[in-house]
Amino acid sequence: MEFSFSEDQTAIQDLAHQIFTDQLTDEYLLEYDRGDNDYDTKLWALLAEQGLLGLAVPESCGGSGLGFMELALVLQEGGRRVAPLPLLSNLVLAGLPITEFGSSAQQQQYLSAMASGEKQLTAAIAEVAISDAVASVVSVAKSGAAFTLSGEKQAVPYGAQANTILVPAVDGNGATSVFLVDTAAEGVSVTAQQTAFGNTLATVRLENVVAELLGNEGEGEQIVSWIEQYANAAISAMQVGLCDEALKRTAEFTCERKQFGAPIGAFQAVAMRAADAYIDIEAMRSTFWQAAWRLSEQLEATTEVRAAKYWACMGGHRVVHACQHLHGGMGSDVEFPIHRYFLHAKNNEFLLGGAQTQLSAIGELLASSDQTGATWLAV
Repeated sequence: MEFSFSEDQTAIQDLAHQIFTDQLTDEYLLEYDRGDNDYDTKLWALLAEQGLLGLAVPESCGGSGLGFMELALVLQEGGRRVAPLPLLSNLVLAGLPITEFGSSAQQQQYLSAMASGEKQLTAAIAEVAISDAVASVVSVAKSGAAFTLSGEKQAVPYGAQANTILVPAVDGNGATSVFLVDTAAEGVSVTAQQTAFGNTLATVRLENVVAELLGNEGEGEQIVSWIEQYANAAISAMQVGLCDEALKRTAEFTCERKQFGAPIGAFQAVAMRAADAYIDIEAMRSTFWQAAWRLSEQLEATTEVRAAKYWACMGGHRVVHACQHLHGGMGSDVEFPIHRYFLHAKNNEFLLGGAQTQLSAIGELLASSDQTGATWLAV
């Protein structure tokens, strides 16, 4: 079997790595943290110009028509530089479902503008204090062929910057559908939420807002579950890149930092801690690429994605905790880069459910099927 990337995939990864490395320097990110910028519009335009925003967008809409594997390579490199960009919200939470479930007209309208960097898209699938993304507190009323939405969604990624938001809503019969909401429409109120990462989340309030149906009416649970699966895989991709870079930086630091006349990396306790982190990263990488490959081949990947997200959560937690610890006092300095990896890793960990949520979901899957041998969960 051939496990290496194709020439095109390698070229995409190299391009993304070069752009993120050149643009997102430690000095740049420090200045970004000190400011109140939402994201770098010039860098976003550069990604669009180089075709990275349209990798998974159909060619008919100005994209490359590639798959999730190629998209994952870009997300991994974005995670490596903890890129403060709306990659997940645009390319995965909104872009992929519009490609999969949207009409030709919707694809032309939304995906073309997203691939060119002209418009921002996101999805409001998270619920506060509810780990199940399928649940929704937004209601929908239908009058003829028109749909109106009312309710509130919190923790919407880059909601304050988005032009269009995908919103699940429940009708009077309890059926869920997914809608496209124009943030400039009458009745829409968006308020930025301050987080440890800046103004990257928002509260979206809807009051009798006219919205456009995505996919078929009443199929919202299937669509949201589909989005959640790809989102968890995408988060895992970013976590692999993030932890890879965090450990690399830690290895360099422990080789340079001297104590008792020798680099601290020469001490067994430090070396073993770093070795454990390396093992965790390899487990994260293996489970993620298994899930990504199955998704790209349109194969059943529910357990594989849950396993990858479990490792992204649990392994990611252990890795960044070790990296922070091995930096000693420098790990507590917010002007030193390593703290940024810890913060973003914890954010990735709890997006759409942490390790215990993934374990519970896997347990339910195993209990309801004849699947056995979940060796990829061994810790």
